[in-house]
Formats: sequence, C-alpha cells, structure tokens
Amino acid sequence: MVGRAARLAFFLALAILHTWPLASAPHRLSLNHNADAQLNAWIVSWIAHVVPTDPTHFWQGNIFQPGEAALTFSEPLIVPAIIGAPILWMGGSAVLMFNLLLLAGLTASGYAACTVLLRWTGSPGAALVAATLFTFNAHLLTRLPHLQAAHAWGLWLIWGATFELLHGRGRWWHLSVAVLLTAATSLHWLLFGIVGAAIMGVVAWPGVARLGRVAAAGAFGLFAALPTLWPHITNGVTRPLEQVADFSATPAGYVTSLSHLHRGWSASWFVADTNVWFPGVVAMGLAGVGLAARWRDCVAVRWAVVMLVVGFVLSLGTATPVYAWLYHAFPPLQGIRASSRFGMLALTAIACLAGFGTAWVLSRWKQSRALVVVTTVLVAATAEQWLAPIQITPFGGVPSVYQLVRDEPGPVLLAEMPFYPPDAVFENGEYVLNATLHWRPLINGYSGVTPMSYRTRAESLWYFPEVRALDELARSGATHVMVHLERFGSDAATVADALQGHPDLRLLAADRDGHRLYRFIRE
Repeated sequence: MVGRAARLAFFLALAILHTWPLASAPHRLSLNHNADAQLNAWIVSWIAHVVPTDPTHFWQGNIFQPGEAALTFSEPLIVPAIIGAPILWMGGSAVLMFNLLLLAGLTASGYAACTVLLRWTGSPGAALVAATLFTFNAHLLTRLPHLQAAHAWGLWLIWGATFELLHGRGRWWHLSVAVLLTAATSLHWLLFGIVGAAIMGVVAWPGVARLGRVAAAGAFGLFAALPTLWPHITNGVTRPLEQVADFSATPAGYVTSLSHLHRGWSASWFVADTNVWFPGVVAMGLAGVGLAARWRDCVAVRWAVVMLVVGFVLSLGTATPVYAWLYHAFPPLQGIRASSRFGMLALTAIACLAGFGTAWVLSRWKQSRALVVVTTVLVAATAEQWLAPIQITPFGGVPSVYQLVRDEPGPVLLAEMPFYPPDAVFENGEYVLNATLHWRPLINGYSGVTPMSYRTRAESLWYFPEVRALDELARSGATHVMVHLERFGSDAATVADALQGHPDLRLLAADRDGHRLYRFIRE
C-alpha cells in the first residue's frame, strides 16, 4: 500500500499535526513553560557540545557544579543528541534542536512500530493503524516535553529482533544493536523493552536453545552499553516506595483523556497528567476484534494480551502487592519513580491487538475498498487523540548578557539568583537552558534527581543577598552571580538596593529585562 518513504512522510505529517504549531516556527516556539523541556534541550545540547570539545567530562555536565555527574540524573538521550548535533554545530539553538528532535522521535517511533507490525500482521494498512495508535496515544501526547518519551522506537527494535530470533529467523546482532541504541536513549524504554522481550520468550517458548540465543544477544547488547549504563548504576539513584505511590496510575486513569473529543466526559476522572491512559474507542474496538479473531493461532496476539495485563498491574504501583514484591526482588525497578509509565505496555498491547483486528477487517473487504477503510480508521483514531494546538511559549533566545559569562577570562563558577529550594527546583529550568550559551559551570540545576549538594546549598542561598547566602557562595567557590530581579517579585527593589555598592559584588553588566551579572569577590 505504501513504501518506506511514504510511511516516513505519513508519520512526520502526524507528528507535525499533533504538535502544531511547533513546526510552524521551531526556532522561536517552544515548550519552555515546562522545565522538563528546558532540561532535555540542555541534555542533548551538552552532549553535542562536549563530545567534540571535552569528552572526558561527558557525564559531568555544567549544572549542579562543582562535583556532580549531572548527566546521570536523567535519561541518557545520547542517540538523539548525536543525530541532532549538526543543528547545534551549525549555530542553531538548543530549542531548535529540541523541537526538531521531538518531531524526529515521533516519526521514527511510528516508522519502527509500523515496520515490525507490517511483518507481524502482513497488512500495510493494519500496520499503519497500529503504529499510529502506539505513537500518538493519550499518554505520549501529554509528555511532549519529555524528549525521551517521543523516542520510543527502541521498543520495537528490541521486540522485532526478539520475535525474529525466537522464530529461528533474523540475526543475533540485530537484537544486540537494538539494546545498545535503546540503552543510549532511555533507561525506561530499555527496561520496558526487556520486560516485553521476556514476556515474548515465555509466550512463544521456542525451546531452550533459541531462548538462550536471544538471552545471549541481549546480554551482549547490555555489555556493549556498559559505558552508558555503568555511570547510572554507580550513581545509585533509588526511589522509595512512598514516592512511587505518588506517581502511580489508577483504574480511572484508563478512562481519562485530554483530547478535544474526550476531555469533556472524562474530566471528572482526571487527577494528573501522569495518569492519562484512555486508549480510545477505535483502538479498543479493533483490539477486541483482533483478540477474538487471532487468539488461538497468533503468538503476537497472546503476547499482547499478557503485556496488557502486566502493564496495567505494574502501572498501578503500590496499589497491588505485586509491585512492592518486584521492587525488592528486581533492583532496576528501584530507579523508577513513575510506575504509571508501565501503562505504556498496556497501550502498546492494545495498539498491537488493534493492528490484528484491522488486518482481519481488511481481509473481509475487497482490495479496492481497503484504502477507504484504512483512511476512515486513521482519521477517527487521530481525531480521538488530537490535542493541538498545543501550549507553546515564544523563545527569543538566551539573553545576550550570558555572552559575557562565556567570554570571561579564567575559571568561572556561576550562581543564579533566586536560588530555589528543592521543592521548587523546577524553577531552575530557565537557568539550565541559558547555560547552553556559555557552557560554564553552574551551581544551579534541574533534573530528575536533586542532589544533596544542591539541597544543602539551597538552605542558605535561598536567602540571597543576606550574609549567610554570600558565605555559602564563598564556600562553594562561586566567581560570578547572575541576579534575575524580575524573579524576586515585590522584593525586587529591596534586593536591588541591597546589591547597590555591595563590597562582595562588582556589577559587570545589566539589561532591561532585570538580569544583572556580578563578579563575586570575597575579601
């Protein structure tokens, strides 16, 4: 029905549609109202910056300094960063790089899913439907600031390669490469990919020999990914079960949608954007057809059913005893904060079942009408999940005053004020994004983990410009301070007066937006 280039164009068109108006001006529109978008723009930009300039400090980053391996606090995003690096090298901004990688990730995820599902269902139309339901679902479309979420293509690379090996086809290194690339993009997707592959092995059960070959190929991929995995392992980030409980899904979340079509009737069940999982009427209807038609004779259908159950149960987190038991028995689970994200396994399963349902429906229609049926289903499925136009924030570039930070001679350790307490650390998102202009070490930071060094400093630095804050700046080794007067609200005038002629702070530059750059000198 459609060739490879047409499939890529199709999913790119859907990515543009669902993220509109971002593609209309990707250099000046942004998702910067969400600190996660600013963080992920920094991550991919830092990788693109440091690889050709100073790869020995790859994991350090330039936030949460001095002393922290800041890049290990979040998803790796190495593969997207390498793909998008030329954008930064040619003078594009971190925001432009983020936006184009967001579109590329959604496109690649749809294409990867479609390629695997085409082989499984044998129907181009069914594969398009299933891949659309997988990529543009209620959950992923609420996580657009999370660049790693859009790059879900690794799941299908792992599952497709596993399926082929279990059936005595394919090459072992396909799975190894899939594991390596996924590990270098998202640890969450790596874990989910391994869970799905393990379920596939149990459901298919091709014998010990083939299972061993799959396990060996996967293990080799993990070994090759050790340079990426080991820094995260040694960093030892764990999430307490109490925190998991706060980010668990609920059964009501599976009837919650933020789309234009469904948000009205489902609003009463909405709790948080981590708990939005309604797959859509089209998806559920076709999934039911696929289950009824192919349960007995199709391994992929039975795999999807088990995935649906496992994903749903694990997404509920501590609401069931299963998660607590696995939490203690399977250490990688201790690094997951939002257990609700296991719901992606459930939505993936429904999309897969819907693909088989679509294939069964198409087999009952004349070929001349297949295009009409597929088009109708795709339009209906897209309408059910459509959120656009999405919320965007104009981006005018990093303030030019940061060029002085970049060009300062000698060592620089910058602190930005106000310095927010840990429960408001997301307010540092702007500082993190601004760091992509100067790349100098920054005491502030924002990430999936807030290190103890930040928490300790915040106890004093929150009170800037009081003496205790200046004492902490001296202990930290700060050389420069950027003051954002516009962020102090009603206290801005008081802060400005306190800084006037201060013996420890020498004004270097100021702009009309309230940014003041000082050299910190403790006599």
